[in-house]
Amino acid sequence: MMNTKIISFTGILTTLSIAHTSYAQQAEQHPNVIIILADDIGYTDLGCYGAKKIKTPAIDQLARQSIIFTNAYAPASTSSPSRYALLTGEYAWRKNVGILPADAPLTISPATTTLPEMFRRNGYQTAIVGKWHLGLGTKDIPVDFNREIKEGPLAIGFDYAYYFPATNDRVPCIYINNEKVDGLTPNDPINVSYKQKIGSDDTGKENPDKLIMKPHLGHDGTIINGISRIGWMSGGNSARWQDDKMGEHLLNKTISYIKKHADSPFFLYYAPHNAHEPRVPSPAFKNKSKAGIYGDVIEEFDYYVGKIIQTLKETGIYENTIIVLSSDNAPMIKEGYQDGALENINGHNPYGNLRGEKYSLHEGGNKVPFIFSWPQKIKRPFIQTQPFIYLDMLATFADMLNLPITKKELKDSRSGASLFTQVQAPLYREYIMTQNNGGEIAIRKGKWKFLPQRKNKNAELYNLENDPSELHNLIFAYPQLAQKLKIEIEQVYNKNN
Repeated sequence: MMNTKIISFTGILTTLSIAHTSYAQQAEQHPNVIIILADDIGYTDLGCYGAKKIKTPAIDQLARQSIIFTNAYAPASTSSPSRYALLTGEYAWRKNVGILPADAPLTISPATTTLPEMFRRNGYQTAIVGKWHLGLGTKDIPVDFNREIKEGPLAIGFDYAYYFPATNDRVPCIYINNEKVDGLTPNDPINVSYKQKIGSDDTGKENPDKLIMKPHLGHDGTIINGISRIGWMSGGNSARWQDDKMGEHLLNKTISYIKKHADSPFFLYYAPHNAHEPRVPSPAFKNKSKAGIYGDVIEEFDYYVGKIIQTLKETGIYENTIIVLSSDNAPMIKEGYQDGALENINGHNPYGNLRGEKYSLHEGGNKVPFIFSWPQKIKRPFIQTQPFIYLDMLATFADMLNLPITKKELKDSRSGASLFTQVQAPLYREYIMTQNNGGEIAIRKGKWKFLPQRKNKNAELYNLENDPSELHNLIFAYPQLAQKLKIEIEQVYNKNN
């Protein structure tokens, strides 16, 4: 269901349509492509999606000139599987991808045709800046942070990679520049464990008096910058990040990349850590929002988006640059730390009228903001209400920009290009399938949403048209419909891609 703020903010746009010239007809111009994937930002966390106590002027302005989706879905309700599906066009449950530690093996086979690989073979420079969270090394040769790390982003299609390995609440708290840890000195090697304490660094469990932010659930490992993390780390002191400068540091890397490659087409995957825990806004944004620390880090994210847009304009490439802005999943406001986010959120609601949060199969776990900007082509912005899942960006970009790719390479991805050119586009998919971290699957087909029986939970069926909050389970009213949807899930699940 469309948020009321969206209606008031852009209601007039629904009567407009984009220029009839298809994107593919002019794809020879090779637009730059930037995917901005926020971390744990909810459906109504942005002003253009209804937020009132969190100010996002840069994103709101971008939305006014863009196509804004009101029924867009992250492929999963947690980070690693959503990012896997975005980059590969394949359901992450096919490879059992869930939330990964930093020392997990690379989940994407180098033989896979990924988004960056598709762009690279069509003349693009490709880059990632920010969060990776898809594994490093191999099963036989685990990652060693003191050596060259070849089994990572550069192995699956990126020409340049400046990233942190997993999440900002996990060790090791370091950046990797292409294949080497940035700032590492040979006499202070890094060691990492998620099984037992290593080294002599203080931990949150043993030294709570040295914390500036207390852990809530299980985040009581090595203390770095006064914050204890998941896991234990020793060494690499000169390479460790500073939490309050993390966003600015990654932004500067992104801006430098854009300026360096302004004269040639590029694909850039910018994946900042906002608004994932631990939430440590930079000094300029601390106590700035009306929604506490949770709002602070989102307003900081908006600032970074604005700076990227400013850089694109200053280099003269904004008009022919595609920007896709979304989130990897919904938030869980109080998860790993007692940062006061939930207690000081001041009535802000990241989920709107949606049920569920991060980890959930309900709408609140997977439904996310999704904004598509291309100033050179979008002359009449509009709101797209048809359901869309960004697992389909691989096929959509291939179709939209006339980039050659085989059906086998597309895997589960299907083109939704018509959604970006027509308000009343024909149905591009019969169903949308999403997952939780454990690989359990939900399906949306038209107005119906079905969740099969899970561990200790009965099957659920909802009419999202009448019940967008998923409050009234209709499983007993429509058992035959539920059975049909269950069969559809099984057919897709058993398909060998």
